[in-house]
Amino acid sequence: MSEIATADAEHPDRRAEAARAGRRGRPGYDREGLIRVCVEAFNRHGYEATSMGVLARELGISKSAIYHHVSSKEEILDIALSRSLAELERVVSEAESRGAPAVDELEEIIRGSVAVLTASLPHVTLLLRLRGNSELEIRALQRRREITLRIAELIRRAQDDGDLRDDVDARTASRLAMGMVNSIVDWYRPADGHSDTTLADMVTGLLLTGLRAPRS
Repeated sequence: MSEIATADAEHPDRRAEAARAGRRGRPGYDREGLIRVCVEAFNRHGYEATSMGVLARELGISKSAIYHHVSSKEEILDIALSRSLAELERVVSEAESRGAPAVDELEEIIRGSVAVLTASLPHVTLLLRLRGNSELEIRALQRRREITLRIAELIRRAQDDGDLRDDVDARTASRLAMGMVNSIVDWYRPADGHSDTTLADMVTGLLLTGLRAPRS
């Protein structure tokens, strides 16, 4: 019998203690998995109502195990918001960089925004439910507003080009357009049978049909 086996035989509680220590130690989540579960918990319970204790119960681990990966629930929120905002900002920047007509840039942004939303539904849902209750949330809301303003400027350019109707205020049109895109979080589920492409086609078609200038 090996020395280890002999030691275990002499101390019958050692194996049980080792098992308990393993459960208390490093969590069974990598950082990405932990953040994903936490974001889903924020969406179900509301960020303000979700304490570290609630997160620990959702994850099935101790609070100290969560701190192995992140310093606070604010850090989890920051990571989730930064990712969704960075993706949306990337969509706008890439569309603007192509030098295409403004109406084509707008179509690309709408399609890209739908793709980001469906690919990162929990993160974008969390972003859209912010109430500005902290400096972190206020900064995220400001970045959202800047995206809307950039789209408004794009609509204004497309109106000047004669591609979009000019009887609608550009900023209002931008808010309405992004409001339609953002509303997808309230009903979209991947199992509904809508492919990302089909959904993007429907949203883009509805929006641009209403915004396009009539042709003689």
